[in-house]
Amino acid sequence: MSRGDSGQASVELLGALPAMLLLGLVVFQLLAVGYSASLAGTAAEAGALALAGGEDAAAGARASVPGWSRAGLRVEVAGQVVHVAMRPPSPLHAVARALEVNASAAVGAP
Repeated sequence: MSRGDSGQASVELLGALPAMLLLGLVVFQLLAVGYSASLAGTAAEAGALALAGGEDAAAGARASVPGWSRAGLRVEVAGQVVHVAMRPPSPLHAVARALEVNASAAVGAP
């Protein structure tokens, strides 16, 4: 390997590094959205169970998710249906708002 080839490899690595970091951030964001969707579904079901038991559905939904996710959680109760919206964690607020996930659960037969 000549001395010039070694320098070329370093330049190529520096050129590829931002692309690899961007890819890593995109993968992390997709995983965060998937996990938030799972948490939203769990929160909706917990809220519906609380509503069926005569308790506060919003409190039941909030109690079922980890503390860090409660800040991006919105719970609405319409009759016998609990709607949950959750924003996934993201370094950019606009991205989290655009990737908001929703879930619903109903008490009794639809």
